[in-house]
Amino acid sequence: MSKMSYSIPIGPIHPALKEPVMFEFEIEGERIVGVDFKVGHVHRGIEWIGTQKNPLQILPIAERICGICNISHPIAFCMATEEAAGIEVPERAQYIRTITAELERIHSHMLWAGVAAHEIGFDSVLYLTWRVREKVLDLIEYLTGNRITKAMFTVGGVRRDITEEQYPKIREALNYYKEMFNKLKHVFLDDKTVRMRSRNCGVLTKKEALELCAVGPTARASGVKKDVRVDHAYAAYGDLDIKTVTPDAVTGEAKGDVYDRIIVRLLEVAQSVDIIEQCIDNMPSGDLVTEPKPAKLLALLRKAVGEGVGRAEAPRGEVIHYVKLTGEEHPYTWKVRAPTYNNLMPWIPMLMGEQIADIPIVAASTDPCMSCTNRVTVVKKGRVDILDHEHLHKLSVEKTRRLMQ
Repeated sequence: MSKMSYSIPIGPIHPALKEPVMFEFEIEGERIVGVDFKVGHVHRGIEWIGTQKNPLQILPIAERICGICNISHPIAFCMATEEAAGIEVPERAQYIRTITAELERIHSHMLWAGVAAHEIGFDSVLYLTWRVREKVLDLIEYLTGNRITKAMFTVGGVRRDITEEQYPKIREALNYYKEMFNKLKHVFLDDKTVRMRSRNCGVLTKKEALELCAVGPTARASGVKKDVRVDHAYAAYGDLDIKTVTPDAVTGEAKGDVYDRIIVRLLEVAQSVDIIEQCIDNMPSGDLVTEPKPAKLLALLRKAVGEGVGRAEAPRGEVIHYVKLTGEEHPYTWKVRAPTYNNLMPWIPMLMGEQIADIPIVAASTDPCMSCTNRVTVVKKGRVDILDHEHLHKLSVEKTRRLMQ
């Protein structure tokens, strides 16, 4: 006799989901046998707004694509615009960009670790982790003037310096994280409760991660050595000693489960501390920006004709910005691909075969940001919901031709 199955909708608004996403599960008893989801509940029109503004006006908008990745998006946008306009960035500015990006990574991973603890019902660890997070937020505020949105970047460099007088406060914060690392590692990796709730839960195999184009800690936890900082070094990363982090460094293997995603993020916090230390130890002298006068910079950008792609390793994974300049006030095109877009489809193999109670932590383990991901909703007659390879190829060719006109 076959088992009876039934459907459970979760979302788009649900206590276990921090942002709107609609899940539809097919359940046999407590076991998940079918997974589907729908996105598109958040749309802010950011890309369209950007094509109505000049590149310097776009920067604060790019910074607000995501509250947590508010360094990764501006740096990717700046790199795309700089490539399109043929602008070189001073070496000192590249180092400052790297320091700021790694402070953001510490902040993001600490925030995620607290959320993950909350999702498995371990709120005392949430309180501990977020208390530890305050140190990096205080440092970010000290260096930039703000705890979250930092407004550090401009096209061609950075808006603020990091001076030797500020190094003692930076080193104090870095030493704090060095001291706390073993405690955090013990709390997350040695605790029986955390291990039982995360080991062999939400598994994404290396093959699945590659086939579904997963990025960031989600991919690296499955043993995929993919990191833009290493593979396509930008800012100052090419000058630094940095390796791709995978969980086998701790466990000897990469299972690709929730536990491994915890390992990767914890190790990356320690790695970020090391990267920042390398930057301040080897900080070059020089200018902060190629063109310090905004009016002159805007005049240069108005004349620029070209295309550029900026790639950055956000805390969640690879961010891509594409910019096309056509010698006008506003960019002809601005296209953003956030890492959560890549990490949506991996949810399906992660959730298949798991228990209902595992849904919150498995979904949260990719650190999803739906506001980053959703771009536009198209409503038209004769809409095709499922696109085959031939149709997708045709649409891609048509769009490429439009962009090349």
